[in-house]
Amino acid sequence: MIRRLVAFAFLCAAFASTQALAETKTAIFAGGCFWCMEQPFDALPGVSSTTSGYIGGTKETANYRTVSSGTTGHYEAVKVEYDPAKVSYEKLLDVFWHNIDPGNSTGQFCDTGPQYRTGIFYTDEAQKKEAEASKDALAKSDKLKGPIATEILPATPFYPAEDYHQDYYIKSKAKYEFYRHGCGRDARLKVIWGGAAGH
Repeated sequence: MIRRLVAFAFLCAAFASTQALAETKTAIFAGGCFWCMEQPFDALPGVSSTTSGYIGGTKETANYRTVSSGTTGHYEAVKVEYDPAKVSYEKLLDVFWHNIDPGNSTGQFCDTGPQYRTGIFYTDEAQKKEAEASKDALAKSDKLKGPIATEILPATPFYPAEDYHQDYYIKSKAKYEFYRHGCGRDARLKVIWGGAAGH
């Protein structure tokens, strides 16, 4: 009897663990400097983790030195792990748009170069459709004055950035805030989005 109860408890635990894994999805966004894109997603209930990294390039590996050269084709991006029962992909898209300058085709804010381009990297067809619908709705609204430069692309291998880049806004708070202010990110976001900037 005891053995059966132990076995049953083990199966229940394994099932719960499998369910928890099944409830986690991945979203990947490129919004310029990845330091600045972790914070808004981390603040969302339902987001379990964010990881700064590189995506979209032609090389089989990526690191900060090579990507910073602008020659590898990679984007600086953030991978978001989330529970769709607690936060929708639509909400993630909304937060993404309000933290970038969608009309900038050469980079973001003070950062220029192909590694700072904006992009939405979908992991399945459902994400692709939602991303396209979100972009179309934004293009048809009166919120932006020009065309949207942000691309919607299939996800390719994602390479986590070096440890010192992860949670930079927490680990190096003063340097992060100095960079963010000096880059004019928040000032530009307010011009584009007004009171909705960053939400």
